[in-house]
Amino acid sequence: MKCFSLYGRDNHRCLAFGQDPSRSKNLIDTNQMVVVDEGVALLLDPGGVEIFPHVIAALTREVAIDTVHHIFISHQDPDTGSSLALWRRVCPSTVKIYLSWMWTGFVSHYDGEANFTAIPDQGMEVTVGRSRLRILPAHYLHSPGNFHVYDPKARILFSGDVGAALLPDERREDIFVRDFTRHTQYMDGFHRRWMGSPKARDALDCHGLPVADRHPRPPAWPFVQRR
Repeated sequence: MKCFSLYGRDNHRCLAFGQDPSRSKNLIDTNQMVVVDEGVALLLDPGGVEIFPHVIAALTREVAIDTVHHIFISHQDPDTGSSLALWRRVCPSTVKIYLSWMWTGFVSHYDGEANFTAIPDQGMEVTVGRSRLRILPAHYLHSPGNFHVYDPKARILFSGDVGAALLPDERREDIFVRDFTRHTQYMDGFHRRWMGSPKARDALDCHGLPVADRHPRPPAWPFVQRR
């Protein structure tokens, strides 16, 4: 599994882990994100149980496991958090787990011993080191209890499945989108199926590649229908 630096300045880092060439072809590719500030780490969408060995091996090359004091799960899908029980075995016993109140009972089927900090529908803030990260409501994008995380210091929005792209292996040469117009073909099918509301799409990424700010904004995507 590869590690990519998204931001690094003044004891504040944002890292992405993904594009594992050894993963089973049956598994959808996902990105696991980490925000570190002053030696305290937040793990975002830790991933499915099948990829746990690869994620923790890559993560611990960059971040000490005993610094992971927070885990955020954006929604209930197994590819975002079914590895939770395994993470709790290796993280500090005081690790805080943030999840929509709607899904605490559902995700308990992944880990019946977990104690969750239930996120209210309006979102909340989380202190990581000396930084305050914003958990923002993104309901029905695509889950009815769904959240994104905004890091004001790095100015990065961790957008879960919004912007997801189902990429063929030959298009995984880089973590960043270099040609947005060409890239939208890999986003189209997922968003048509899972982001069915034009309002939700216009309001606009745990899968695929991050989109740099030099590219057109979401309303320019070809599958967005203006009304």
